[in-house]
Amino acid sequence: MTDFLATYQSWILSLHIMAFIAWMAGTFYLPRLYVYHCQVVPGSDESERFKVMERKLLRQIMTPAMIVTFLAGGALASIPGLIDWNASWWWTKLICVFGLAGFHGACGTWRRGFAEDRNQHQEKFYRIANEVPTILMMVIVIMIIVRP
Repeated sequence: MTDFLATYQSWILSLHIMAFIAWMAGTFYLPRLYVYHCQVVPGSDESERFKVMERKLLRQIMTPAMIVTFLAGGALASIPGLIDWNASWWWTKLICVFGLAGFHGACGTWRRGFAEDRNQHQEKFYRIANEVPTILMMVIVIMIIVRP
């Protein structure tokens, strides 16, 4: 299996990057939808439209992209010699990826709140939350490219 992974390393890396980009795109957009959802009356036609958009974005784009990101990343991490397991950049990156997954879970919780017309947060909360994936993505990319 290791030989297979090493042979197709570039393909797996490409899949990993594409999945990560799709996941990040959704992670950037979903909290923005929540900002706009806060501006409409619960139960209105607009609110119902946001509920559909949020559900589809989370379930049909973000979650599959996250799963593929983890699977392809795990496959890459299992290639001997590809990662220096003693390097701090690797662990920093991994912590940020798990932080991003936690943010993904929080987005799911917030979506359920909107779906049940019981959102607990103000528009400003989602505007601030929208910055979290940006910061995590910046650290992840720096850890992978620069490897400080």
